[in-house]
Amino acid sequence: MNEMSASLRHWNIPVPIAIAATIVGAVILRWVLRRSLDHLIRGLSDNALARRVARARAAHDGDDTAALIAERMAARARTVASLLKSIVTFVLASIALIIVLSLMGIDITPVIASAGVVGVAVGFGAQSLIRDFLTGVFMILEDQYGVGDVIDTGQASGIVEEIGLRVTKLRDDNGVLWYVPHGSIQRVGNRSQGWAVANVEVPVAYTEDLGPIQELCRTTAELLATDGDWDADILDVPAVVSVESMTPDAVLLRVQLRTQPLRQNDVARELRLRLKAALDAGGVSYQQGPRHPQ
Repeated sequence: MNEMSASLRHWNIPVPIAIAATIVGAVILRWVLRRSLDHLIRGLSDNALARRVARARAAHDGDDTAALIAERMAARARTVASLLKSIVTFVLASIALIIVLSLMGIDITPVIASAGVVGVAVGFGAQSLIRDFLTGVFMILEDQYGVGDVIDTGQASGIVEEIGLRVTKLRDDNGVLWYVPHGSIQRVGNRSQGWAVANVEVPVAYTEDLGPIQELCRTTAELLATDGDWDADILDVPAVVSVESMTPDAVLLRVQLRTQPLRQNDVARELRLRLKAALDAGGVSYQQGPRHPQ
């Protein structure tokens, strides 16, 4: 910086003009960098938005859900862009201030040396904060999950209530609010994206003929899928009916249906009720020995 001041004096450039040029240059550079950040964030956000809208439409959620997703992605992009712009402004303002002080003849060597020592100390102490921040930025840009999604981070699972730049807030099934630092997340399981599977296991006695029972289970599941109250939750048929395992008491049949995200539990509960009624009507025995022991 002192060399810059000496060069300006050598060129006989007045100090006020040099200071004004430094400020104007910093303002112009700030404008260019902020525009570049806007373009970059918008591009990354549009790519993530396109993926989420495609998933929403593939799941038959309609244009309303796509509009909500677009609004959420835009808000997320604005958050990241605002933070990065603030960082750019702070860095450029600091550099411009140092140059101005140098042009005014103030010895800034001690200031720079002190700032370097402080920066190293802060860097060592804030490694986890920086890791949390950078991981959070990439999570937001890559659209790994969003507010309202049900996720499993390994440490905690639940509904995402808020995504910050350092932590994600999760509300679990017991109502506990978990604060999960982004840097500690090694993997994320998102239960709200794409589709889910409703699984129902049916125990059947060894003495029963499995062929007709499998067909009965498949027919019951397909009738559920065509029911007007449930057809929006079930994505496709036919249902998958397979032998899952054999226990000492019964053969376990598994009935599977693909559903909308987060709707698998409700569909499974309704399917159990209907399977119970259909199997009872068909006189199927659920385990070896008498059906109703005294």
